[in-house]
Amino acid sequence: MARTFNVVTYGCQMNAHDSERIAGLLEAAGYRAAPDPDAADVVVFNTCAVRENADNRLYGNLGHLRPAKLARPGMQIAVGGCLAQKDRGEIIERAPWVDVVFGTHNIGSLPALLERARHNEQAQAEILESLEVFPSTLPARRESAYSGWVSISVGCNNTCTFCIVPSLRGREKDRRPGDVLAEVRALAAEGVLEVTLLGQNVNSYGVEFGDRYAFGKLLRACGGIEGLERVRFTSPHPKDFTDDVIDAMAQTPNVCHQLHMPLQSGSDAVLRAMRRSYRRERYLGILEKVRAAMPDAAVTTDIIVGFPGETEADFEQTLDLVRAARFAGAFTFQYSKRPGTPASTMDGQVPKEVVQQRYDRLVALLEEVTLEQNQRLVGQRVEVLVAVGEGRKDASTGRLSGRARDGRLVHFTGADRPGIRPGDIVETVVTYAAPHHLTADGSPLSHRRTRAGDAHEAGHTPRTPGVFLGMPAVK
Repeated sequence: MARTFNVVTYGCQMNAHDSERIAGLLEAAGYRAAPDPDAADVVVFNTCAVRENADNRLYGNLGHLRPAKLARPGMQIAVGGCLAQKDRGEIIERAPWVDVVFGTHNIGSLPALLERARHNEQAQAEILESLEVFPSTLPARRESAYSGWVSISVGCNNTCTFCIVPSLRGREKDRRPGDVLAEVRALAAEGVLEVTLLGQNVNSYGVEFGDRYAFGKLLRACGGIEGLERVRFTSPHPKDFTDDVIDAMAQTPNVCHQLHMPLQSGSDAVLRAMRRSYRRERYLGILEKVRAAMPDAAVTTDIIVGFPGETEADFEQTLDLVRAARFAGAFTFQYSKRPGTPASTMDGQVPKEVVQQRYDRLVALLEEVTLEQNQRLVGQRVEVLVAVGEGRKDASTGRLSGRARDGRLVHFTGADRPGIRPGDIVETVVTYAAPHHLTADGSPLSHRRTRAGDAHEAGHTPRTPGVFLGMPAVK
């Protein structure tokens, strides 16, 4: 019988998409997916190293699997991703029951490493220092029938003092536009309605082939792909944000009026210490242009509290910018040291209790701001792409969930429309707003069945063999 596998993913969208590639590789090698890590023949941990507790989560889960591994000698455990790139041989030292460790640059080696570990009855670790094959040339087992990730670049050329990603993912490597568009077309041809273009810094796309306007052109090109209804992207960097991208967002009908642009801090002094090469006025200036072109745009962000040297005055400037920016949502983080980053050895480390108190104040303000922004949508019609795993499905109210075009989470009443499936499109009216979601309690105004909904109902998701046009993926 075919050996089974399960992939456990930590971290960002890049990791989620890498896990789709890992699953695709294993299926292509003859493995089949299993829903439960404890019962799988191969368990792969695709790790993140951004947060301080990433190590604890990994080793805790490895410890949980140790009894299963002892009871089933043929079981294999593999660890990949950013934490594997960072810790390398330390993982096998701390958890000697791990069979394979592989890095961010050699995902494609996993099937061979698993086979070698079985044959040699010895743990295998392979960590490359630079990208061997662009991950998007590898096969993928997609998680969704209606929404897909598409990488346009990997790595990062920035040197933010709090971030360990550049040392783990390497310098930015861009895919050629033809490769990206071929993958998007292939997904749309299978019924996928929505794609999200991924990169550590999407709006610096084109640096390798000398076209600083390449990202805006890519957005416009996505507008011509038949069947593609929604295009999103994450994440842009304020220093590289150009007016042509705003124009492309506003003028391309299927590009969603949603912008996730990390702020990190509202204090120029802290931004300077973070080595973020923009200042608060630059950030607010971009938002002003975005809203002038797209008044309905929903803007979300990332904010770090308690960066070394942050004073109460610095933090107040962050709160002030949050009020001015009118964010629709934010991912908030308490600063945590990451070994190997300049910030970890900076003077002025903020006491934990101060960080917690500031964090609580920031979250409270964001709740006020996001609620106010969401309340403006009460009474308005919204188009919702029905999703699975996007919050609650309440049996008592018959509510389903999905995402509006601007990315907001919408819970809507679907009990009187029993044929609504994930991947379908409904139009409904917002009746209630909360800080993190909208509710539409009336009957949907319309329901459109889609090919994506058919595929989800049948249990089919795209299995892409990898998109490669015969030219170097990285040039």
